Amino acid sequence: MKREKVRALNGEIHIPGDKSISHRSVMFGALAKGTTTVKNFLPGADCLSTIDCFRKMGVQIEQNGSDVVIYGKGIDSLSEPASLLDVGNSGTTIRLMLGILAGRPFYSAVAGDESIAKRPMKRVTEPLKQMGAKIDGRAGGEFTPLSVSGSSLKGIDYVSPVASAQIKSAVLLAGLQAEGTTTVTEPHKSRDHTERMLSAFGVELSEDQTSVSITGGQDLTAADIFVPGDISSAAFFLAAGAMVPNSSIVLKNVGLNPTRTGIIDVLQNMGAKLEIKSSADSNAEPYGDLVIETSSLKAVEIGGDIIPRLIDEIPIIALLATQAEGTTVIKDAAELKVKETNRIDTVVSELRKLGAEIEPTEDGMKIYGKQTLKGGGTVSSHGDHRIGMMLGIASSITVEPIEIEQADAIHVSYPTFFEHLNKLSKKS
Repeated sequence: MKREKVRALNGEIHIPGDKSISHRSVMFGALAKGTTTVKNFLPGADCLSTIDCFRKMGVQIEQNGSDVVIYGKGIDSLSEPASLLDVGNSGTTIRLMLGILAGRPFYSAVAGDESIAKRPMKRVTEPLKQMGAKIDGRAGGEFTPLSVSGSSLKGIDYVSPVASAQIKSAVLLAGLQAEGTTTVTEPHKSRDHTERMLSAFGVELSEDQTSVSITGGQDLTAADIFVPGDISSAAFFLAAGAMVPNSSIVLKNVGLNPTRTGIIDVLQNMGAKLEIKSSADSNAEPYGDLVIETSSLKAVEIGGDIIPRLIDEIPIIALLATQAEGTTVIKDAAELKVKETNRIDTVVSELRKLGAEIEPTEDGMKIYGKQTLKGGGTVSSHGDHRIGMMLGIASSITVEPIEIEQADAIHVSYPTFFEHLNKLSKKS
């Protein structure tokens, strides 16, 4: 796909539904008793994989674009799938679903695409095995395909070595089926969509700053869910609005969950002209409209507690940093190495192709600004949707057009990404 520089970005767009919340709305609706209606669901490839997996376990799910209805009959109604549960490219689907499958009295086999086959699963399968789960796979359950023989589970106190919502959620979903109480403690608080949505479905949880506890045997009751716009998707247009000259963009109904708003903190620290308007709340998930304008940006240092709140936004932050005065340092982000790609290496290599001065470090990167990105060549998403979107935004400021290979990877989380980018540039 060939993309070229734009003169300005102006107008209003509705950001597609949050990917993390969309996954959970289907999963929890499938486990609940009653009919769950979901509005503004993200019909991206990842979330459609979740729907497909639960249909294979006997759950009736109707999907019409961004409207989804799940006819739940309770967790005990899930049935043994007759075929492989294929999660596609979705790490959220496989890791959370393992927590559910661990306690179900049937056999299942789970796998995904080539990217999923390289991603570490032991971080989830190990605590589940401590609870009594019977999970096997390549390298002792480190890699897919995985087989799960559902068994009786017992609650544990688990101290996670990393702040990961996927690990926490998998253990809590197993804990929902376990005897006794299960507690997960993290080094920093990771995104809390699971806790918020479990509460919306009537499950009682106990929380403090970095720990969450759940008692087994609780039932979920169906709920109506409105999915706010995905702030991880909004981040690309927030960066674009701040970088592209003569721009002013309004992003509607963006999720403002405090465990996800690290990108807003970073933009404000960089001096961006960013305003939050008309905030509201749905199913305990806050959301609002964001207004971003062309800004004079300055370098920042990013690390520590904020990293779990913006881990998915680091590729676009790296691009943003090329347009800031000074040297931006990103650290404590080794988790980037086990995403859809090794995002430290991939971000550095692709931005260097555009002429950026950027260095990888063991747990992050250094980006030198302010730079003119030349472009004029071919770059690749490497099958990683967030790398693809970062390069799409980069094309808006490069001197020469660029060719983006594997741009279709963006469909995983933002099928209308280029449509929205074109709409904003045409209004200029």
